[in-house]
Amino acid sequence: MPKTSARLLALLSLLQSRRDWPGTLLAERLEISLRTVRRDVDRLRELGYPIAAVKGPDGGYRLRAGTELPPLLFDDDQAVALAVALQLAATTAGTGGLAEDAARALATVRQVLPSRLRHRIDTVRVTAVERPTNRPAATVDGDLLVALSSAVHARETLRFDYGSETTDRPPRRVEPHHLVTWDGRWYLIAYDLDRNDWRTFRADRMLLRTPNGPRFTPRELPGGEVAAYVTSTFRGSADMTGDWPCRGTVILGAPAATIATYTRDGIVEEAGPDRCRLTLGSWSWAGLAAAVARYDAEIEVVGPRDLAKAFAELAGRFGRAAAGAG
Repeated sequence: MPKTSARLLALLSLLQSRRDWPGTLLAERLEISLRTVRRDVDRLRELGYPIAAVKGPDGGYRLRAGTELPPLLFDDDQAVALAVALQLAATTAGTGGLAEDAARALATVRQVLPSRLRHRIDTVRVTAVERPTNRPAATVDGDLLVALSSAVHARETLRFDYGSETTDRPPRRVEPHHLVTWDGRWYLIAYDLDRNDWRTFRADRMLLRTPNGPRFTPRELPGGEVAAYVTSTFRGSADMTGDWPCRGTVILGAPAATIATYTRDGIVEEAGPDRCRLTLGSWSWAGLAAAVARYDAEIEVVGPRDLAKAFAELAGRFGRAAAGAG
């Protein structure tokens, strides 16, 4: 018979692996008596594990959720996978909020790992390399993500203020369907009840109002599945909401296939054999003009006039820079 400590760990591992365990089956797996099973269950309860008794011919046990987080049991592979996942979250979730929580959790997990596992995870170093962009990073609080996920799961209507909308305006009312992440940002895909259409909202711009609204019956998402909807929504746009402060359209003297190869945050359309139409967004007109200029093709501004003015200002700036270099 294994020692008591090892037996308790084996019992806890079994309870974590399935919902219900008959007492006789636990006794058989651990090669102990039913009386010893009951005694070991009582010891685990004293350690903080919420183990409920299940009625039945043989009786049984179930490890249920509790109000506090007791010590957890992981095998070696699970512990390494958890540490790697936390490191990924800490390095790819931006700054503050969720990233800081993940970093603290990683430090806690690493501290209690045995040396053999600590060495394994220390060999994994993840560096987050973001693509060049002229938009600021977005920080999302973990509590907000939990609240959004809970509303999606419970199918409860959400009310929130969005972006720069003033709080004296009526809040948005939506049926939340999916919480997704794309290009380093979190988005909520929802049906807008006031606009009678599907909308996508940046999570970092949402200020939830409580309590949530009534429950709803899920609608069918356009495209049939979330992957198809997200792909079509994000295609050609770095910001799904389409609310870049500056957005313009130009005709480029290059084939659409060539421009599309180097475009992740713009909409590219054919405009002839060797011409294409590009719609792009940015946080400033000068930044937008510079982004278009990087394609190294002849440019015809379609609009707006602010974009044409930005090209003129950049032309002067570049001319002065070239004269100074001489």
